[in-house]
Amino acid sequence: MVRDGYFYGAGCVLAAVIVAWLAAWPYAVPVLLLGAFFLWFFRDPERQIPETAGDSVPIVSPGDGKVTDVSVVASDGASGGTTRNRISIFLSVFDVHVNRSPIAGVIRDVHYRRGKFLNAMGVHSAEENEQNIVTVEGEGRTVIFKQIAGLIARRIVFNFKVGDHVACGERVGLIKFGSRVDVLFDRDAAIQVKRGDRVKGGATVLALLPVAQPVHAGTAGEREAH
Repeated sequence: MVRDGYFYGAGCVLAAVIVAWLAAWPYAVPVLLLGAFFLWFFRDPERQIPETAGDSVPIVSPGDGKVTDVSVVASDGASGGTTRNRISIFLSVFDVHVNRSPIAGVIRDVHYRRGKFLNAMGVHSAEENEQNIVTVEGEGRTVIFKQIAGLIARRIVFNFKVGDHVACGERVGLIKFGSRVDVLFDRDAAIQVKRGDRVKGGATVLALLPVAQPVHAGTAGEREAH
């Protein structure tokens, strides 16, 4: 259970007691049901995190929900026509909203961008909505994931800072109520999901990235010698 769930739940119980005291218990039932919904909404189940298999790095889903888009997009701030794969996942109010790191590594950048609160399933929400953009580097690879606010989401929580180490599938934050998460990664990854699939944060592998091979200092010299 996320701590926020206890706060919302306790508030509803208190409100229900006041309503019952001022009116009657039947009038407090809707408030108690709302409190139960908050406790359920902020659930935080344990997940089985996939392990690195051979020479591939798994990119796991940062959140629960439905895959709404698998496409190729221009990298943010990139020049020269650089593109990345993008997988978009919509989180409804019925999904777990705890967010997890898609890979293990070091957080290289965290950028919060103010914006609109359009429907998270909309085409323009990835560019125009309020969002938190996180860059993680691990195994010689860089993966970007975005916590994007939705139509009723008004708060994005991220609990780490630049320089922190995160494990694959580790809990990193939360988006309250309906929202969206995007994951951007290199084009040579083998994508494991398709549009319409249901995914679970930290447990579902979205794609497999080949481990970047280190460049040896003697390689260039050896080639020249031959």
